[in-house]
Amino acid sequence: MFKLFGKKEGSLEEQLAECRQKKDWAGVAKAYYQSGVAAMEKGELNQAQLWLSRADTIYSADDRIYKKVGEKLMDDCSERMGRLEDAPLLYNNVPARVEEAAEDLGDAQVRVWGLFTLARLVRLGERLAVLPGCEVLGKLGWAVDTVLKSFQEPPTEEEFNGLRDICSALYELGDSPAFWGAGSEIEIPGGAPLQVFDLNGMMGVHLEIDAYLDAHLRMVMALSQGEELPAPETGIIAQALLPDYYVRTGAGKPEEAPQVKAELERLWSDHRFLDADITWELVAQKVAEYKKLDILAE
Repeated sequence: MFKLFGKKEGSLEEQLAECRQKKDWAGVAKAYYQSGVAAMEKGELNQAQLWLSRADTIYSADDRIYKKVGEKLMDDCSERMGRLEDAPLLYNNVPARVEEAAEDLGDAQVRVWGLFTLARLVRLGERLAVLPGCEVLGKLGWAVDTVLKSFQEPPTEEEFNGLRDICSALYELGDSPAFWGAGSEIEIPGGAPLQVFDLNGMMGVHLEIDAYLDAHLRMVMALSQGEELPAPETGIIAQALLPDYYVRTGAGKPEEAPQVKAELERLWSDHRFLDADITWELVAQKVAEYKKLDILAE
């Protein structure tokens, strides 16, 4: 293991608090990396995935941090993350199963499958939107309604531009210390606080929403121009699982959390629903139900 701290190390939270106070973002990345290495050496692969991915997100967000962290650490972090991609973890298994299951559906059905997940993220987004820099997450409800409407009729110029602006803001959020550096969190009734950085798992909730909305806009443009439609994005479909939150706050595997089990049931129930005869009215009813859902409640 690389020796990153000259003195005896305190807890991860102590290291992070000290680095955050100094706005030493390279130090934050190193602390996460060190925790990931330690977890990996103990065979705690979910924790290793959590911490190494956080380190990677931070040093990839800013060239100045990238230079301070150094290539030796980053190369080792990338190599370890590559090894974790083959591990039998929820982080890997569920997205792979979703991608395979999407082949059983038509492109329009896959897009609606993603919309259902986006709808289930609305309430969480509203709660996170009170955090500095996270205001865009409060616009997910409008995005859901606009996407649903534009499946059936072309969006207005204002709606199109509004979705595009959300995409830009979500992308910018991922590069901001408000996401990965500040340690901002919200209280969860009956549970541990949720950090905005808990959205980082499985490529990042914010980035997969961005990808989903961007693909939808490209579909709209292709339809208006009589061109071949782009393939639908499947990355968003598993994003309401929030594995980082349950790995960070729990002692067991994320799939053992009741909320994760419930979300997996919803995910596969959606697939069965879409593989049957459905109408836009039925889709709208399910979207409306999901927008009210608290995915963090047991």
